[in-house]
Amino acid sequence: MGDDATSLTQPVLLDNTVLTNLALAGRDDLAKSLWPSRACTTPSTLNKYRAGAASGLVPFDCWDGLAVAVLTEEEVAFARLLPPRLGAGERECLAVAVHRHGLLASDDLDVRRIAQANGVPRTGTVGILVLCVRRGYLARDQANALLSEMIALGYRSPVTSLDLVLDKP
Repeated sequence: MGDDATSLTQPVLLDNTVLTNLALAGRDDLAKSLWPSRACTTPSTLNKYRAGAASGLVPFDCWDGLAVAVLTEEEVAFARLLPPRLGAGERECLAVAVHRHGLLASDDLDVRRIAQANGVPRTGTVGILVLCVRRGYLARDQANALLSEMIALGYRSPVTSLDLVLDKP
C-alpha cells in the first residue's frame, strides 16, 4: 500500500476506471507525473483494483506507492449518503474530493454528474492524456496512440482522437 494521504489538501482522486485505463496501457506514471504529491486513491478503490489484478485482468504492481486517502468520519458519513448504485470506491473518491476540495479523475458518467452537482472539478482518462500533451509529458501522436491502445483494450472513450480536444483554445 502507498503512503497515507489523510493530510493531503486538494488531492487528485483516481477512481478505478482511471487506474485501470492507465495501468492497462502501462502508463501509471502519467498521473504520478502530473500530480506527484497530490495523486491518490481510496482504500475501496485500491481493493477493487487489486481484485482485478488478482484475477489477471490488470497489472498487479502498477500502483505501488500511490497515496491512499484514509477517510475521516465526516467523509465516511458523506459516502454513505451517496447513491448505492455507485461502488464503494466511487463513493469514497467523491467524499474525499468534496471534503478536501480535490479533483476527481473518473470516466464514469454517473459519478461525474454527482461530482458536478457537488461542485467537484472533474477529469478523466481523456483529460489526463490532454494535460500530459499540454505539459509536455507526451507528444500528441504518443497520446493518440495511447488512447487507441486503451480503446482496443476496452476503454469506452467519448472520443477516438485527442486532436479536437487539443485544438480547442
